Amino acid sequence: MKEEILRFIEYFHTEKQTSKNTEVSYERDLRKMSLFLEEQGIHTVGSVSTASLNSYIFYLEQSGMKPATISRSIASMKAFFSYLNKTHVIVSDPSEKLKAPKIEKKMPEILSPDEMTKLLEQPSGDSPKELRDKAMLELLYATGIRVSELISLKVSDVNLQMEYLNCIDAHKERSIPFGKKAKDALERYLEKGRPKLVDDEASEWLFTNCSGQTMSRQGFWKLIKYYGGKAGIRTEITPHTLRHSFAAHLVRNGADLKSVQELLGYSDISATLVYAQMNQNKKVRDVYMNTHPRIE
Repeated sequence: MKEEILRFIEYFHTEKQTSKNTEVSYERDLRKMSLFLEEQGIHTVGSVSTASLNSYIFYLEQSGMKPATISRSIASMKAFFSYLNKTHVIVSDPSEKLKAPKIEKKMPEILSPDEMTKLLEQPSGDSPKELRDKAMLELLYATGIRVSELISLKVSDVNLQMEYLNCIDAHKERSIPFGKKAKDALERYLEKGRPKLVDDEASEWLFTNCSGQTMSRQGFWKLIKYYGGKAGIRTEITPHTLRHSFAAHLVRNGADLKSVQELLGYSDISATLVYAQMNQNKKVRDVYMNTHPRIE
């Protein structure tokens, strides 16, 4: 099955313009499935049945995998066998009737505006690293972009005069405004920080590590973890926490969901509904705390 999996990944890359992370995830899931099926004596895609795929799903459940992980594996299998069926490699799709386990939807973790302010105030020095860190945190919260988008920004993507940046993902380009706080932090970093971090004048990357190389997602994760602890924030902070906080705070202050959707780069407005629900939950709690006679 290895050849079919590789052809499928190549198809997704060229036809669907999927991200590298998505392709790696699909390939990993399908290789695990293939290994299991081969151990069961199933060596060709034409020999795979719905029953054998259900056996694999049962194996994943018995192994203690989380429902979200199993659902992702099922999505990978469905995409793979649908591709094989459409390209006439197999005569019928054995994954068609597979059902994903129910996943309990959790509200995303967000920081309060006060916590967000404390976090953003932590890098307050004039060292090149702190100037960079301040600019990165301010820009991330000001725009709600993904960390992968943040560390991929080029100097030419930022228009300081007009206060917006161009963000390009695998599917489209979007222009995102930012405010004075982010602008000030960026100006200080570009004037006093970046020249000392980047030796190569031809380098196009906006943010780099202390060696002047492109920053990794893991590097930024450690950075935000450090400043969260320094700020005394007990909520577990991940780079995505700032993205969720950006969206939740906009909705809380009256932004419409369509605008938030466009800023975040979501293709479907349903992805932003969770922020509206969070806002409604807060309103109900505030009403309760302000009106119930037995609160104090």
